[in-house]
Amino acid sequence: MARATPRRTIATVCLSGTLEDKLDATAAAGFDGIELFEPDLLASPWAPSEVAARCADRGLTIDLYQPFRDLDSTDDDRFARNLRRAEHKFDVMSRLGADTVLVCSSVGPDAVSDPDRLAEQLATLGDRAGRRGLRIAYEALAWGAHVSTWEASWDVVRRADVPSVGLCLDSFHVLSRGGDPTGFAAVPAEKLFFLQLADAPTMHMDVLQWSRHHRLFPGQGAFDLTAFLGHVLAAGYAGPLSLEVFNDVYRQADPTRAAVDGMRSLRWLEESLSPTGAPPPLPAPPVLTGHSFVELAVDGISGPQVATVLSRMGFTHTGQHRSKPVQLWEQGDARVLLNASVVRPDGAGVATVAALGLESSDPPRSAARSVALGAPVLPRARGAAEADLSAIAAPDGTQVFFTRTGPDGWPADFLPTGNEVAESALPLRIDHLGLTQPFDAFDEAALFYRAVLGLELQDVTEVAAPFGLVRTRAVIGADRGVRLALSAPTLRRGEWAPGVRDPQYVAFHTDDVVAAAVRLRAAGTPLAPVPPNYADDLEARLDLPPDLLGAIRAHGLMYEEDATGGYLHLATQVLGDRVFFEVVQRIGGYDGYGTADTPIRMAAQRRARMTPVC
Repeated sequence: MARATPRRTIATVCLSGTLEDKLDATAAAGFDGIELFEPDLLASPWAPSEVAARCADRGLTIDLYQPFRDLDSTDDDRFARNLRRAEHKFDVMSRLGADTVLVCSSVGPDAVSDPDRLAEQLATLGDRAGRRGLRIAYEALAWGAHVSTWEASWDVVRRADVPSVGLCLDSFHVLSRGGDPTGFAAVPAEKLFFLQLADAPTMHMDVLQWSRHHRLFPGQGAFDLTAFLGHVLAAGYAGPLSLEVFNDVYRQADPTRAAVDGMRSLRWLEESLSPTGAPPPLPAPPVLTGHSFVELAVDGISGPQVATVLSRMGFTHTGQHRSKPVQLWEQGDARVLLNASVVRPDGAGVATVAALGLESSDPPRSAARSVALGAPVLPRARGAAEADLSAIAAPDGTQVFFTRTGPDGWPADFLPTGNEVAESALPLRIDHLGLTQPFDAFDEAALFYRAVLGLELQDVTEVAAPFGLVRTRAVIGADRGVRLALSAPTLRRGEWAPGVRDPQYVAFHTDDVVAAAVRLRAAGTPLAPVPPNYADDLEARLDLPPDLLGAIRAHGLMYEEDATGGYLHLATQVLGDRVFFEVVQRIGGYDGYGTADTPIRMAAQRRARMTPVC
């Protein structure tokens, strides 16, 4: 029998703001309930009964009150004081209408090590809670003094043997220690009181610091939460799926946006568990087969500059939009739109990637899935006889269009200019786009492209660039027809930031980048000047053919290789203060993006910006 739609809950600690801000954001995102983090209650002017009423007004329940820390003690007097403290919390819970409290394993120097004594103290608390109709969800902190694994916490709960005492399973505490969730099957379902879900990146650091600062929503990190949740549900857990994520970025971000991100992560996780043959919880993501176009927002200063470079790269201005100041430029299978309708009084001369078109096997279903996952279709003005395209906004504001390119598709919106497409022996297509994300949106963007568009995540890499560390993560289609390289600085910029602010680029694929370089240089294309030291190092490190090495030196190419193949690429200088183009050639099975060459390219573009382009 298919499992009923689960209740979805989020801990108030996940979100920024006051308790009122958090409740508004939680309700707007569609959650059913909250875990009330005690500091949020203490900072609120509302009495516990009013908090309960405010939650009810928003359609929310309080499914867990937390945390109660350091219950057990080898000092009998201290344990007695802890019981009095617990009775006060029980009073608060009664007024809140919450029936379950989270009790963490102790971390203090007086924590009880003897499992029988610890179980006795937990049972004492459980008896008091049970008489008041309350429950104790006992959780093993990964850094607990004597109980730091879920198996140890279950041993204590089993020994306590009190109906009102059960387990809280937290994915971070289990998986950060390499715990085995297959063992959940041995726990009676009635003892599984609560479930907390958090993802995390792979990190080698103190587990407490890892937990307090670097947790992520499901689907954003490296944990296999699909398998984890599958084992919890198979063991008979029937409670809410709750997010408990400690993250420095989320606790500074707009709570409404973070709550939507959290809900999206839960729905993605539920979908990943959907059994074969069961009704899908969401419209399935249609296959995205390629990049139909990239749209650059330009103005009277940046537009001519970008157009000149496109022309030198072999592109032709083939179309003019029927009703908007948008030009269509084509070369091979690559299409670039220059949109001069964006007015930016404070950004004169800037060019940006404003939109990207992705070929979808079912554009209406792509749009329906987006809406279901909290990414509504953007309103658009559409003239008569113009294509009805659906677009959504990515976390960085870039518009994503779902398209079908053909005679009756979006190209029909453009009237022919009469310019003939230059015949090129080296036709181009869009290989990938490089999009710098806002500092606060890097993980959100990864989940957006994974959940909403159905793309796959690749590993996160970091590179020491000239103006700070840069973190990069690619999202790709299953057949590599769609590739996006997302990047972000690992810290907010300081006052001194001579690097390009939030750079963006379009990488065009060719089968012969050396020949392309010859043509580009002959046409006067402004390329980033790669220094001789770079080629000297390649010669020392790699056994490259002399003719290839000579071409790298002569044309300022960059080269990277791995066990599967190589990657030859070149970059133009920065155009319109932010955008540049790359021409790339993939050799063999190479599947990366030349990330190791980022410092070389950034330094070369910095030097080039010291003099005017074009």
